[in-house]
Amino acid sequence: MLEVKDLVVSYGAINAVKGISFHVNEAEIVTLIGANGAGKSTTLRTISGIVRAQSGSIKYLGQEITAVRADKIVEMGIAQAPEGRRIFANLTVEENLQLAAWLRMGKERDAVKKDFERVFALFPRLKERIHQRAGLLSGGEQQMLAIGRALMTRGKLMLLDEPSMGLAPILVRDIFAVIQEINQQGTTILLVEQNARMALRIANRAYVLQTGSIVMEGSAQELANNADVQSAYLAA
Repeated sequence: MLEVKDLVVSYGAINAVKGISFHVNEAEIVTLIGANGAGKSTTLRTISGIVRAQSGSIKYLGQEITAVRADKIVEMGIAQAPEGRRIFANLTVEENLQLAAWLRMGKERDAVKKDFERVFALFPRLKERIHQRAGLLSGGEQQMLAIGRALMTRGKLMLLDEPSMGLAPILVRDIFAVIQEINQQGTTILLVEQNARMALRIANRAYVLQTGSIVMEGSAQELANNADVQSAYLAA
C-alpha cells in the first residue's frame, strides 16, 4: 500500500531523515519506534505532504505522491492524527468531525452520517460531548477526537503520531484497543509511538529509527524479543 524509498528530509542544515526505505502492506499495523529526534514524526509529516522531501520516493497504491499537496493526499486516502492532537480548540467536537468530512458533505451525506455513527461507536465519550468545545476536553478525549477526525476522511491508510503521549496508562490501553479495532475494520495503520512496548504488542511489523536511519526491522515479535531493543526501548 505504501512504499518509501531512499527518503531524505532536511531542516536547513539538519539532516532529519537519512535515506530510509520501508513499506506498509494493506491491512497491516506497522510501527516506527525510536527515541525523540529519531525522525519518526518527520517521516509521517513528509508522507502527508506537510514537509517536503529533499530526495527519495513515496508511493501510495503504486502512485508517486512525493510532490503531491497535503490536501490532495488526504483526498487520495491517507489521513493523519498528528502528534499533539492539533484539534481545533474553539470548535465543538461535532464541528471538528464535520471539518474532516467537508469534501464529502454535499454528495455523500448518508455516508458521512454513518461515519459519525462509527466514530461515536468507537468513542462513546465523544458523543456525550458532541456540543462541547474541543479545547475543554481532557487529554484522552482530545486524542479520541484526533483519531475520530482522521476516520471521518474515510482514508484507507491512517498515520498515527504518538497517540499515547501524555495519557494515563489505563487510557493508553483503551486507545490501543481502539487502534486494533480500527485496523480490524479494514484501515491500514502506520504507527509512530514512543511507548514501544504497546506498539510492538499490536503491530505486525516494526522498524527502529535511530538519528534518522533505520537500524533494525522485522516482525513485531522478533523486535520485542531482541536484546538490543529490549535494553533500549523496553526497559522498565
